[in-house]
Amino acid sequence: MAKQVNTLPAVKKPVADKDAPLKEDIRLLGRLLGNVLREQEGDAVYQVVETIRQTAVRFRRESDAQSGTELNRMLKKLTRDQTVSVVRAFSYFSHLANIAEDQHHNRRRRAHLLAGSAPQRGSIAWALSRLDDAGVSGATVRNFFKDALISPVLTAHPTEVQRKSILDAEREIARLLAERDHPLTHKELAHNTQLLHARVATLWQTRMLRYTKLTVADEIDNALSYYRITFLRELPGLYDDIETELAAQFPQRQTAEKEHPPFVQMGSWIGGDRDGNPNVNAGTMRHALVRQSTAIFDFYLDEVHALGAELSISTLLVGVSPELQALAERSPDQSNHRMDEPYRRALIGLYARLAATARTLGAAHVLRQEVGTAAPYATAAEFSDDLQILVDSLKAHHGAALIKPRLATLKRASEIFGFHMATLDMRQSSDVHERVLAEMFARARVADNYAGLGEEAKIKLLLDELGKPRLLYSPYLEYSTETDSELAILRTARDVRQRYGERAIRNYIISHTETVSDLLEVLLLQKETGLLHVQWDAASNSGPQAEMELMVIPLFETIPDLRCATDIMQRFMAIPQVRHLIAKQGELQEVMLGYSDSNKDGGFLTSTWELYKAETRLIELFNNAGVKLRLFHGRGGTVGRGGGPSYEAILAQPAGTVNGQIRLTEQGEIIASKFSNPEIGRRNLELLVAATLEASLMPNAADSKEARKLAGFERVMEELSERAYHTYRNLVYETPGFTDYFFAATPIAEIAELNIGSRPASRKSTRRIEDLRAIPWGFSWGQCRLLLPGWYGFGSAIASWLEEDSDGKEQKRRVAQLRAMVKEWPFFATLLSNMDMVLAKTDLAVASRYADLVSDRKLRNSIFKRILEEHERTTVCLATITGAKERLAGNPLLARSIKNRFAYLDPLNHLQVELIKRHRAATADGRKLDERVRRGIHLSINGIAAGLRNTG
Repeated sequence: MAKQVNTLPAVKKPVADKDAPLKEDIRLLGRLLGNVLREQEGDAVYQVVETIRQTAVRFRRESDAQSGTELNRMLKKLTRDQTVSVVRAFSYFSHLANIAEDQHHNRRRRAHLLAGSAPQRGSIAWALSRLDDAGVSGATVRNFFKDALISPVLTAHPTEVQRKSILDAEREIARLLAERDHPLTHKELAHNTQLLHARVATLWQTRMLRYTKLTVADEIDNALSYYRITFLRELPGLYDDIETELAAQFPQRQTAEKEHPPFVQMGSWIGGDRDGNPNVNAGTMRHALVRQSTAIFDFYLDEVHALGAELSISTLLVGVSPELQALAERSPDQSNHRMDEPYRRALIGLYARLAATARTLGAAHVLRQEVGTAAPYATAAEFSDDLQILVDSLKAHHGAALIKPRLATLKRASEIFGFHMATLDMRQSSDVHERVLAEMFARARVADNYAGLGEEAKIKLLLDELGKPRLLYSPYLEYSTETDSELAILRTARDVRQRYGERAIRNYIISHTETVSDLLEVLLLQKETGLLHVQWDAASNSGPQAEMELMVIPLFETIPDLRCATDIMQRFMAIPQVRHLIAKQGELQEVMLGYSDSNKDGGFLTSTWELYKAETRLIELFNNAGVKLRLFHGRGGTVGRGGGPSYEAILAQPAGTVNGQIRLTEQGEIIASKFSNPEIGRRNLELLVAATLEASLMPNAADSKEARKLAGFERVMEELSERAYHTYRNLVYETPGFTDYFFAATPIAEIAELNIGSRPASRKSTRRIEDLRAIPWGFSWGQCRLLLPGWYGFGSAIASWLEEDSDGKEQKRRVAQLRAMVKEWPFFATLLSNMDMVLAKTDLAVASRYADLVSDRKLRNSIFKRILEEHERTTVCLATITGAKERLAGNPLLARSIKNRFAYLDPLNHLQVELIKRHRAATADGRKLDERVRRGIHLSINGIAAGLRNTG
């Protein structure tokens, strides 16, 4: 009998919409916000907002031109009070959408883990698997962790638009939203919804903006909140995950060796970065360490107190080590009720010593009074050693299971955070150092005009002075306020290191490093303040021997600085005294590279390329010198400031430049985006470690064919960079009236008025682009939806290079080469991916409304026309190279997210323009400024920044 064939079409199983829970969360939060709006502002305002929302959605998602006209008409008719309510509503919706997206990321990650999916790209498991497949041994990987340093450095900057109160409310909303993923009864779900409603109402009734200028102390406290939320628990937990994954991937190599040292350490600039910030001084630096130390002691004391309740182990039932018994005997707790509970007694003793240490280091209050007095710890290592006694005793007496829940985390935290919590970097501009030393040289009658000397004469004078036993400074002379302040902050650094440990402060970054003398000046200032110790041995012919406490780190920021970086470091390291100091640092030297100023100086493509070249030349120099290079990447949030996904950015670094050592800045709203949710924070920390692992240990193809191919790619980039540089410079620095256009067509002036940072928006009181800080420069272009620093110049560079030869075959060959660069060169692929994201967030129709703010019609039409033409060239060239006609074709999730956000950003941008018009008109007429108008502008800035997420 013939086999019967089923001719009916197969029934397709419905494909589950993975984003359905995200959509439901956004609908829920939107509905709750609408309910709150109706309750708080009345039904009439609610109806206005809802009508605007529906019209904006139609206009954006259905490309309905009539809806666009209707939307514009409605927005222009709003009263001032209605305008503020609409801006607030759409701003808060952007915030709530961010919360929902973060929760969805956590949900999807958990779904992968529950399904037993293969490790995700960017995870530690993925990195270890790749290394194993590439033949890297487990011993090599473990050695990597022994010597590595991976350090996210939190910084404050003048576009951080989030208030801590808002962040606190949003974290509670995130927690309640995550709770809804668990099985809940009808009653529990209703209760959860009620709490969410209450929290959204709290958000609505909480002031979004600051009425007073943010101080450095405020910035310090804001940063500390992320330690309590994420770093204090998630970072030790990440170490545990890494140990587990290592044991799983390399089981045959597993040994009983000691845990890895703290290879991930937190850094901070807040309180120590005084470049362009007159509000940072010795007092703020001391305050930063007191606050950081108090925060970590609060954590330790809470954990030790909790451990005392948990470790109720009795010696009537199990033994303890002699060391643990001795620790218990030294405790001030001599209660008869706990004579058989040595762990509790020991922990009461630890608590007493911690409390005493906290008070010694500046803590004003200890929440729980200790049982009795005890001597403070001299170092954090002593505290960690006491915790190790508990660990060892539990292991030896059937208590290993009791270590993991809390003691292991506390022990690891003590190693990571010490008594200082985060390493505080110092930073100052080179011109300040020159002025200070010029005054000191003149007052000491050593050199009357140090600043007027040539570079060689400066170097000779500085080296001579470094070799002398006496000081320039005299306590019996008077100096300028600037000199006194600079010397005071260095003396404070010495005191801080003695009080909180050497890791509390160990780096001194020099902004605008342009010469070797810029570096030597800080060495001499260290000598003057007791941070560089020189020993003279009359019996030795080797000369004075020196050791410095703070590593002197050059920051190369502008395009010229990046091009000179290798020559400066070569000359610096060739100086015998310097070479001796580097040897004392363990043959390690750090160099910082600035992404923001180089972009403002030369444009996106040239900045990225010059950074790549500087790294390549530096690693070659350092390898030849036998010195290990650690690069510190001064990245911002937006792509125009080196932003974009950190994982891809690290993997795109030139071969050999990571090598287990990397520091990078985390700034402004990016800190909130990455670390305000503990799970998201842990994932971002894991991405940093995984990327550093892969970039450091993955074998590189070193054959001559690959080398020739890379050299060919680099030659193309050099040509493209030169063309892009001239295009960008011509617009920004060579076009008459461009500065006027920028100040009129962006909300830069209004941003400067916001109380959103302790640092001024400009280094000098001018309107020159050169003097404007790179951060508000990029932030302003984001607000007007042009994001020009992230793409301008690319299109002209590619188009002119392709059209250079009219031969059609040659053009095809060049296109093929560009496509090969995307496929085979991570650097170029990451560059295009980041630019693709920027272009996806760019909206020319919205930007044209900001251009209308320029009163000079001829200037407006001329410059905006050039921007439009360059945007068109850029999108066409990008499509030619990638073959993708739509933005973010390779990242549909992000593409959908951005598309969905646009409908809610449109009203904010439209209203911001209208409010700016009113505000500037009143200013021009000399009328009294309407505070509601000003507040509306600032609220819209907040909402647009939240909607774009990485604009700082």
